[in-house]
Amino acid sequence: MAGLTRHALLLVTLALLPLLAGCEPQDSLAQIRERGELVVVSRNSPTTYYLDKNGPTGFEYALAALLAEELQVDLRMETAYNLHDIFHKLRRHDANIAAAGLTLTEERAAVFPHSMPYNTLTPQVIYIAGADRPRSLAELPGHGIAALAGSSHVEMLSTLQRSELPALAWEEIDDADTTQLLELLQNDQAELALIDSHEFAVQQALYPQLQVAFDLGREQEMVWYLAPGLDNTRLLAFIDDFFLRLQKDGTLARLREQFFGHGEGISHRSASEFAQSIDQLLPEYLQLIKQVAGEYQMDWHLLAAIAYQESRWDPLATSPTGVRGMMMLTEATAKAMGVDNRLDAEQSLRGGARYLKDIKRRLPQNIAEPDRTWMALAAYNIGLAHLEDARVLTARQGGDPNLWQDLMARLPLLQQSRYFKTTRYGYARGAEAAALVRNVRHYYSVLAWHEIPDIQPQPPLRVDDYLPAVIRGIELQAL
Repeated sequence: MAGLTRHALLLVTLALLPLLAGCEPQDSLAQIRERGELVVVSRNSPTTYYLDKNGPTGFEYALAALLAEELQVDLRMETAYNLHDIFHKLRRHDANIAAAGLTLTEERAAVFPHSMPYNTLTPQVIYIAGADRPRSLAELPGHGIAALAGSSHVEMLSTLQRSELPALAWEEIDDADTTQLLELLQNDQAELALIDSHEFAVQQALYPQLQVAFDLGREQEMVWYLAPGLDNTRLLAFIDDFFLRLQKDGTLARLREQFFGHGEGISHRSASEFAQSIDQLLPEYLQLIKQVAGEYQMDWHLLAAIAYQESRWDPLATSPTGVRGMMMLTEATAKAMGVDNRLDAEQSLRGGARYLKDIKRRLPQNIAEPDRTWMALAAYNIGLAHLEDARVLTARQGGDPNLWQDLMARLPLLQQSRYFKTTRYGYARGAEAAALVRNVRHYYSVLAWHEIPDIQPQPPLRVDDYLPAVIRGIELQAL
């Protein structure tokens, strides 16, 4: 009997060995490579991850795509519809990484492993221009404040309430997109909203009446969070090395400029005028713009943005220097592009589109998109010869003449004698060309964002969202 017992114990022990071995934390990097897929959870917003007409895009998506490429695995993006859902997916191991513009906090770091910082932001208090503006923390109590549930902003408010402002109160919005907060402000359903600086800078153009009241705190670090309960040692080392290399080779700076740089320098008045023009002027010319853009295989948002920058969508516009029409063509350019009436909106749009396409075709082939388009726009303003001078200056100063970010910084030098005297074609209004591109990029982004809500995946419906009111009433009575 004892022998049988020992034999049974031996069999049980042998059977448990694989299970006991399985108790060791699994290597997350090995899992990703074995599966051939990196799963990243993110928020659906203009600053993180969203879908446009060409597919997925956004700052966090671009970084995640680069990481998946380096790991030589496929990328699968998971969308979270509130901040709690992001961390819930990590806890359940439904995602390997949360890349969602998340700040580093002690509360989160106590549970979730995190990467090194790869960006910074500042929490800000946003208010409606013309309304009562708080200028310090002491003035926050008594205002209707909205913040995203589960955000670091709620943690800050809770700390302030406990430590120095017991009367402080706020409403937590169960959403992952700060657009919801901006909508509440715009619709007078909240007085103040807490939003991170880079998110507000990108979206302010859609809400030009909203302004920054003051910075809520010091600059904070953004990190990626990883799924807990795994051996993340090698994956974290890989990600940190990845970020360090992107910082060193300038990729991180270029991505920041690409996704966040186009709103800089746009005044509140300009943003308000553009928003008004979208509603009042654009509908009259929208179909024509789309038609011409289709003829020249252009993005209509870009053609519309250029036309607004040039003429404010006025087909009869005329400048003191003699350029005229919707696309403000010179006589020489109009003649070269086959335009005989610059004040005809259709001819002007076709002439401008043809001219931009011709410039892009003549640029060096090793200039990639989107830099190719931005450089073509600069040349649309100052000409290819001066653009080439700026590229030469960029190379002389150690920059990359094929990158718009590097070239943009040198364009204003064409107005300084000690620089333009060393160029082949001399003086040019380079600062104006750089500003034109900045403005066009801004207008382009605003036009594109107007379409985002129509093509985004929607959060799953709750039962209450689609049950008829009568049935809901019956169910409540039954309860």
